[in-house]
Amino acid sequence: MASGNSIENRIMAPPPVFLSSLNEVLKNRQQQQQKKEPVGCDDSGKIVAGGDAVSKKEEDLRPSVLVTSGDGIGASGLRYLVEALVNGGRCNVNVCAPDEDKSWISHSVSTRETLVASTVDIKGATAYESSGTPSDCVSLGLSGMLFPGVKPAMVISGIHKGSNCGHHIIYSGTVAGAREALLNGVPSIAISLNWKKDESCDSHFKEAAEICLPLIYAALRDIEKGAYPRDCLLNIDIPTRPSVHKGFKVTRQSMSRLLASWQAVTSQRHLSGQFMSREQSLGIQLAQLGRAASAAGAARRHMSGKKNVEVESVAVTKPGKPESQNGVIKKYFRVQFSEHECGEKDDELDSGTLEEGFVTVTPLGLTSNVDVETRTSTAAWLDTVLSLESPEGV
Repeated sequence: MASGNSIENRIMAPPPVFLSSLNEVLKNRQQQQQKKEPVGCDDSGKIVAGGDAVSKKEEDLRPSVLVTSGDGIGASGLRYLVEALVNGGRCNVNVCAPDEDKSWISHSVSTRETLVASTVDIKGATAYESSGTPSDCVSLGLSGMLFPGVKPAMVISGIHKGSNCGHHIIYSGTVAGAREALLNGVPSIAISLNWKKDESCDSHFKEAAEICLPLIYAALRDIEKGAYPRDCLLNIDIPTRPSVHKGFKVTRQSMSRLLASWQAVTSQRHLSGQFMSREQSLGIQLAQLGRAASAAGAARRHMSGKKNVEVESVAVTKPGKPESQNGVIKKYFRVQFSEHECGEKDDELDSGTLEEGFVTVTPLGLTSNVDVETRTSTAAWLDTVLSLESPEGV
């Protein structure tokens, strides 16, 4: 397994014992591929995984893994990951994930609302969907309230549809799920697939899950031994073509990002909480406007108690033109991101290494410390400011 030549001191790389354990698991897995069998049950009711029957007692001794995803409970990446873990038969799988796509939501938590958790049927796993965020799901899943008596050995967040390199890490709900686990003292891994339009397909999630299994097994083994790095989470990005990846490589977080551009839209694009795409026909837009108008009229008739029929009209505004209601000006905008990332490219950084075809493993900590030079220059600046004789000199 290849690794970067230099890693910043503030970022912990996996210790050699962990990497050697990973190599051992990779070798064993390659030898077992030819005799791999699907998970099922034999006549005695024992769980069968990879050709071996697992008794209920043995199942209870297996480590438990909590799975979540910023993409939601129905995302293909999560489903293929859970399927791979269940088929592997080496751990018990619990799932708690948002009931809808909540990527790009970062580490937000739901403090002003009651969360709802509902059971979901996922073969071989105990699964719930939640109305909360990815970090909510992990916090709830680790609390013992949702899975009584279960103490997960590891949290795995993913597989996210799209890379999580560079600044994406800040916005990512998937990485936030792994970070929440680390905040609670539980080892965690975030997994993302470098999805590209017209190149990627759902089967690539299955390949990505299979690629990550040896790393997950090595982590579970070293967690039990106390050899796993506990001061960081591992952010793993899988290249666009997983089956032909060039190997694993430890990297640093880059500064790559997508440029944001804001566009003015009409107020009608905001109706019913949805934006209309440019490709929608005039008939669809008129139908949506009609439904909105009818709903508005019905609401007013209900509130006023009137029984007469009213005809409602909805004004059409040009994009960017302010809409005034009772002296309050409303403007409507929508953000769009560029398709191509900008930022540094280096063989030690996650984004460039991922584009080269490597599986990137980026250790991430909980602090946002800057380097010594930046701290020194900040201290000098602050000293200058505080030494000024009067506020007017600032």
